[in-house]
Amino acid sequence: MGKRALVFWGGWDGHQPELVANRFKGILERAGFSVEILEGTEQLPDAAGLAALDLLVPVVTGGSMSGEVSGAIARAVAEGVGIAGCHGGMCDSFRNDTEWQFMTGGQWVSHPGGDGVEYTVNIRRGSSALVEGIEDFPVKSEHYYLHVDPAIEVLATTRFPLISYFHASNKPVDMPVVWTKYWGIGRVFYCSLGHHDDVFENSPSAEELMRRGMLWAAEGKAAAAAQGWTSEQYKNNAKMY
Repeated sequence: MGKRALVFWGGWDGHQPELVANRFKGILERAGFSVEILEGTEQLPDAAGLAALDLLVPVVTGGSMSGEVSGAIARAVAEGVGIAGCHGGMCDSFRNDTEWQFMTGGQWVSHPGGDGVEYTVNIRRGSSALVEGIEDFPVKSEHYYLHVDPAIEVLATTRFPLISYFHASNKPVDMPVVWTKYWGIGRVFYCSLGHHDDVFENSPSAEELMRRGMLWAAEGKAAAAAQGWTSEQYKNNAKMY
């Protein structure tokens, strides 16, 4: 039986969420996935339905989500369902949901200069098989500045500052662009590229990174089983707010 993925889209129209969601759906279908695509979060499956999936792909900038749905997603990922996304569609979603930010590994805070900034994505060679054979590449788009989880595994970066703004009085920094992390036994993949759908046309390496990242995240259940991992190992009595 092939793998199952759910792509859900919505939020701010400026990020062309429907176009991006359908692009990711096509990538996954060509890789042999059975893919369902939904608008919004209201129609998402219940906890059991989410747990039966192999991959979740959110494409929602801003917006809101009930605590019940948020908790069900967090539990499903902790139990091995992969989650992968890009740009504001994953790390500028549900801004009041700190558990979402904890799970995904970062939160957008600014893009100095707006759209049309020319910058380089610097691949961290040897950081992961996910970036093997991909060279540094130029992008002309929003230059994402994020607050990030120090636990992430960084696979690609970009240098700040390029645009003069208040942050420029600090030292230069290498901002993560692509990363992985774990949530329970679930795999998390993020790429900050993807302001508009045509970013993936103009920078084929960006699409290839998303393809590899989605496929990697979807292997979480099998990888955990092979290593004898269970989500029970990571549960504790942490108080949720």
